[in-house]
Amino acid sequence: MLDMMKKLQQAQEEMKKIKDRLETITVEGSAPNGAIKVTANGNRKIKGIRIVDASIKEDDEQLEDYLIMAMNDALEKAEKVNESEMKSAASSMMPGLGGMFK
Repeated sequence: MLDMMKKLQQAQEEMKKIKDRLETITVEGSAPNGAIKVTANGNRKIKGIRIVDASIKEDDEQLEDYLIMAMNDALEKAEKVNESEMKSAASSMMPGLGGMFK
């Protein structure tokens, strides 16, 4: 039982390290033609939005559409990074369970 508690504590510490590392990993999503760029971290948090093509500001509907596209692109990339890090951690913490997350 004590061994199980120790392993659980180690797993919790490893997860904290992973979350901290994911905080430092950034990905960039973009709208068509790179008109808008959105930066997110590996924890799937938006960190920045940059409007590269200033002319897009004149069309509210297109601006909104491009913002959504760029944010979704960034969040999808962040999700892939997050999943990859978590799979790696799971396989190193519990080698027999690593295949569960594929």
